[in-house]
Amino acid sequence: MSTITDLKYLKIVLETALLTAQEPLSVAMLKKLFTEEVKAALINDILDDIQSDWRGKGVELVKLASGWRFRARAEFTPYLNRLNPEKPPRYSRAVMETLAIIAYKQPVTRGDIEAIRGVSVSTGVMQTLLERGWIEVIGHKDVPGRPGLYATTRKFLDDLGFVSLKDLPPLAELGSLVVPEAAPRDQGPAAATDDIPLDDEADNFEPIAE
Repeated sequence: MSTITDLKYLKIVLETALLTAQEPLSVAMLKKLFTEEVKAALINDILDDIQSDWRGKGVELVKLASGWRFRARAEFTPYLNRLNPEKPPRYSRAVMETLAIIAYKQPVTRGDIEAIRGVSVSTGVMQTLLERGWIEVIGHKDVPGRPGLYATTRKFLDDLGFVSLKDLPPLAELGSLVVPEAAPRDQGPAAATDDIPLDDEADNFEPIAE
């Protein structure tokens, strides 16, 4: 019997692939699991069934910008973090402001970002976001010098757990979703050691324009 006519077996194959994948899998990628043609509509229906099967458990199947993946539910994160006590990287206000401008105003040039922030944008800030995979150059503005146009990536949406830019929260909530809040200044020099160093001064910023 063909495996694609055995819906129960097809479902097991898809579920296994998703459980063992390191990155989200799109429907196009999941179709490659089979030598025979499997309709995207059928795969989507089965994914909905798998998602329903796992509802109410500690792990859930979610659809993100890049595709589908299994992940632990948010309420269980504190328990899982005890298995991996390493501190996540913290980003300065300059990085978060730059990311927010790109996310909500894209596509923008580096000059646009500087005009909104009111200070120059250091190479370190842009490089941090590029290396993290949260932003990319999608083109060049048709002005002298042809500066690059920056936009956020699917990885940025994946890391926040969103499908599209329409899912972005109000601007004021973005920082708390992406990374932990930076330690207060009065905790001394030791508290700042986890922050990613930047060249520009966060104290000289202007509020992000709405």
